[in-house]
Amino acid sequence: MLRLEKRPSPSQTWAYLAPVLAVIATMIGGGVMFALLGKDPFEAIRIIFYDPLFSEFAWYYRPQLLIKGAPLVLIAIGLSMGFRAGIWNIGAEGQYIIGALFGAGFALALYPTESPFIFPSMILLGALGGFLWAMIPALLKTKFGTNEILVSLMLVYVAEQLLASMSLGLMKNPEGFGFPGSRNLQQYDSAHNAEIWVGSGVHMGVVFALMAVIFAYVLLARHQLGFHIRLTGESPKAARFAGINPNRLIIFCLGSSGALAGLAGMFEIAGPSGQVNIAFNSGYGFTAIIVAFLGRLNPLGIMLAGLLMALTYIGGEIAQSSLGLPAAAIQAFQGMLLFFLLAVDLLTNFKIKWAKAEVTL
Repeated sequence: MLRLEKRPSPSQTWAYLAPVLAVIATMIGGGVMFALLGKDPFEAIRIIFYDPLFSEFAWYYRPQLLIKGAPLVLIAIGLSMGFRAGIWNIGAEGQYIIGALFGAGFALALYPTESPFIFPSMILLGALGGFLWAMIPALLKTKFGTNEILVSLMLVYVAEQLLASMSLGLMKNPEGFGFPGSRNLQQYDSAHNAEIWVGSGVHMGVVFALMAVIFAYVLLARHQLGFHIRLTGESPKAARFAGINPNRLIIFCLGSSGALAGLAGMFEIAGPSGQVNIAFNSGYGFTAIIVAFLGRLNPLGIMLAGLLMALTYIGGEIAQSSLGLPAAAIQAFQGMLLFFLLAVDLLTNFKIKWAKAEVTL
């Protein structure tokens, strides 16, 4: 019979192999799912992973990798710092929405004023909105010992209702003929998160995502605070013995992850999305959890994982239009990635041993 035996220390080999094996297992599992849906599994996998990079229309799809990947990387970087410390922010989707509302609300309040200070102010307000929304579970945990997982997750639904309310009420376009949604910020030059180089996909959100990767790498590798984060996650008892203030760490990790999620929302609503509407939130806050773990909670790994997940978004959209695959199938395909990662990751801490069954008379 098979049994699991705990390793004396986590295997570094399996830690690096797990994401690769999870991607391969996802391709196989996804292929089976596509076959059950009556589609050619090989063609579906080719379209998802190959066509966005090497097809005749790759010149259009490649910049989309940066556009789709930037918010995932920004959010995942913030989440990873908390996850490393054992602080679980599951409500990044809500912080993403509130950051977008803060930034867009400021721009819409000043419309049609043109000023070079509007967009920088939106950046600050987007980060502030996400930070304040994350402070709710942070303060409730530090003051009353509540569970940050439940509180942050429930706040996502509150944020979605606020988004719907703003789309239908306060931020509704007065010239929109009664349709829900705000003015289009892409047509408001001072508030538009435009591409820095036309056709490259590089906008300020991409720049901030790269800055977040560099900052997180330096923080975790070179700064005392990064050591406190790693120590708390690896050995909470040792962290308490070393005098690390857990409440301060909770506030920092939740606050920074909320600020980065808010920034991602602001850059998205001022750029690719362009409008406050009911359908604005696209699940980036939840998908970023997959990105964080697929990247092994390492900033450089998260950057690569974000691009991979962006590839599944773009390839999935192509597969939906060319093969008629349902959107739910693509979402299930993305979910398989986390499922298989967690399954394979078990081998990082455990060995599979074959043991003879004992027979008792």
